[in-house]
Amino acid sequence: MSAAPRTEKSAGRFRRMLDRLSSTPEDLESEELQEDAEATGCTRICDCSDRQIVKVTGTLRTVTLRPRAGVPALEAELFDGTAPLDVVWLGRRSIVGIEPGRKLIASGRISMSHGRRVLFNPKYELRPLGQE
Repeated sequence: MSAAPRTEKSAGRFRRMLDRLSSTPEDLESEELQEDAEATGCTRICDCSDRQIVKVTGTLRTVTLRPRAGVPALEAELFDGTAPLDVVWLGRRSIVGIEPGRKLIASGRISMSHGRRVLFNPKYELRPLGQE
């Protein structure tokens, strides 16, 4: 009787190992980011809807200075493995630690702009460099 569950368990492990070997680096990174979001108790970006107050986490993929209506704005794309989120700090040209590849937790109210999720002037917490 104990042989059947053991066989299923080892087959499951073998299947996971094959899946990891056949996955692209992007798929593996997305899976890792999704696990991180779940572990920190954050909302998945793909589950965020317009006007919802959320706490999300992910990795900054891009950071650019893009003026909005003549006001400087630091804009970053946060990715958690499910969907991108534009994070915008109005009136800022730069913020120490906000750079591509950095992980952070951000919270605030989601809005939709041109079909993309945007978080304006969020509260944020940079993840320690040792956890990246």
